[in-house]
Formats: sequence, C-alpha cells, structure tokens
Amino acid sequence: MLDKYKVVYKGGQDEIIEKKSRFIATVAPVESEEEALAFIEAMKKKYWDARHNCFAYVIGERGQLARCSDDGEPGGTAGKPMLDVLLGEEIRNIVVVVTRYFGGTLLGTGGLVRAYSSSTQAGIRASVIITRIRGLKLNIKTDYNGLGKVQYILGQRGIKLIDSIYTENVELSVLLPLGEVKTVEAEITEGTNGRVKMEEGDECWFAQIDGEPQIVA
Repeated sequence: MLDKYKVVYKGGQDEIIEKKSRFIATVAPVESEEEALAFIEAMKKKYWDARHNCFAYVIGERGQLARCSDDGEPGGTAGKPMLDVLLGEEIRNIVVVVTRYFGGTLLGTGGLVRAYSSSTQAGIRASVIITRIRGLKLNIKTDYNGLGKVQYILGQRGIKLIDSIYTENVELSVLLPLGEVKTVEAEITEGTNGRVKMEEGDECWFAQIDGEPQIVA
C-alpha cells in the first residue's frame, strides 16, 4: 500500500478553442470502473450533439486500471494523449471526458494531440487535486508550561492543529504521516522532558485542503 498519492477531491470543467473547434474537458473523481463508465455515459447524453466524446480514466492507487477511447477521432490522437496527461500528473481515481464540437477545420494529427492534451490539462487545473496521505491522528496532552515547546516543535515541522481544548491542561490534536509519527513523538518527549502524554488514533487518510489538514475517505 502506498503512503501517499494524488486524487481528485472535486471535479471541474474547462475548455479550449482550436481553429473554431471547442474542446470541453470535464473531470470527476471515481472509485471504480463502473463509476467511470457511468460518468462517461452521462457526458455522452449531456453532449449528445457533439462530434466526439473522448475519454480516459485511471483507477487504483498504483494506476492498476487505465483505459481510454478516441471515440471516432483518428487512432491515438485523443484518448492516449489524454491518458498520458493523467499518468504524467500521477493522478489516481480520475476520469476525464473531452467533448469536441467540430469547428469546420481539420486539425491534423499533431493538432488533435495538442488539443486533447491541452484541454485535459485545463480540466485538471479547474479541479481540486489533493495528495492523499496515510497517517494517524495524534492527541497530545500537556500542561501550560509545556505548551510553548509543543507548539514550537509542531511549528518547526509545519504541522497544523486540527483541534485544541484548553481547560486545566491543554489537549492538542494533529494529523501525521505514518513515517513521521515516532520522530515527532520523540522530539516532543525530549523537548518537554517527558511531561506530555500522547495517544495515537487509528490509521486514516488525510490531505491538505485549502491549506488545512483534513481526514478524507
């Protein structure tokens, strides 16, 4: 199992114009091939009057399942360039459909490859892509004398709080990648002379969303 990989948190849509042809890229997150195929069919119904609805998808944390289609465009000019973008960006559990409304001018093989690649990149830029990290929640309990040192250690590592409770003592909660847990615990223990209690939660997946750490499915 990988410790981290990129996925679509929120799909998006964008388009480019190439010699009066419209290339509309629609991106969505998916967890299975069935979901990907259902999304592709929905796009074909939505854009039923378009000349082509080409697609590509990558599913599995290691990209175990990768498929694409030119949907009537010359072989290798649409689906494969789209798939190459997804694989190059190393995004998983993603499907993209590029809808083409023909503008009356032939683009040629090179022009089609560039158009489908560029529109796919535009669709990705319009989406929210996150890095899914395997980690756990660490609860840190300290008195007010140790609070400053704990905050300093977390700040030095760029670790943001996800929760804090201030009563007679202080309880802080953070999300840590699995590979950093023992190191952070050791630094806090040493920095506070062992006056801190720490409790590890269950393993989970988390990501930085709008600059804040959040648990994700």
